[in-house]
Amino acid sequence: MNTAKQNRTLGILFALVTVLVWGTTFISSKILLDTYTPIQIMLTRFLLAYSAMWIIRPRRLKITWKEEGIFCLLGLTGCSIYFFVENSALRYTLTSNVSIIVASAPLFTACLAHLVTDEKFHASTLWGFLFAFAGVILVVCNGTFVLKLSPAGDLLALSAAASWAVYSVLIKRFTGKYDSVLLTRRTLFWGIVTAFPMALLEGRPYPIAPLTNSLAVPLNFLYLGLIGSAVCYVLWNEAFSRLGIVRTNNFIYAIPFVTIVAAHFLLDEVISPAALLGAVLITVGVVWAQRPSKQSVPEPVSQE
Repeated sequence: MNTAKQNRTLGILFALVTVLVWGTTFISSKILLDTYTPIQIMLTRFLLAYSAMWIIRPRRLKITWKEEGIFCLLGLTGCSIYFFVENSALRYTLTSNVSIIVASAPLFTACLAHLVTDEKFHASTLWGFLFAFAGVILVVCNGTFVLKLSPAGDLLALSAAASWAVYSVLIKRFTGKYDSVLLTRRTLFWGIVTAFPMALLEGRPYPIAPLTNSLAVPLNFLYLGLIGSAVCYVLWNEAFSRLGIVRTNNFIYAIPFVTIVAAHFLLDEVISPAALLGAVLITVGVVWAQRPSKQSVPEPVSQE
């Protein structure tokens, strides 16, 4: 297997593992929401991930002040603001609305990348989006087809999708240039710094007793922090460097289906035939969007 094909295969594997985990993190969050607020959950998972990454790679990342500013933006768009507006959207609109709108993030990314990076918009990207997005709608509705417009909540969800697109384009500056663990750790640092004011403004006391009274609470926090954040952000950044940000983000379409499958086995929620059809459309869309274009994805440069 040549180097380019091996990089592509690894990139696809990293992206698939990540969406499988991210699709199940909603279950852990749902369990923790019985006791903790969304901001408390977000901050705890970031702190756990950041601490673990210092243990894994205990060395500093040497960057310029200009790069530090970009990392601050990465922490905002990919961590604190993204999770904050997504969770806030759930207060004003249906969960199905949020899931569908946030699933438009790959299209936002493709459009933004076309304008500011060397990854240009291609017909395969559009066709992949149309198939996958139709599948997302079927999966999220899961046979109920209940959609209700709510301007405030829907705009917040749209902001989450746009925020993720900005994060994806910004991080392209660093993928391949810096070690993925150090890159992720610095992003999480700014995610923590920018999330703290949100927690303070919320003014809710942090419950300590559940961490010792129930094994489920610390285990779910560890899963979100160590696997969902530390491991998966590193794998996602590695996928970026091998596939490009547009092709990698197309795998996000699969997250809603992973979630309903996990909910079926862990929470006894029903999967409808419409959702299964949606899974087929998502698969077709992701595969179609992965079709190579005339412009090849640049080879990753060696890491420090």
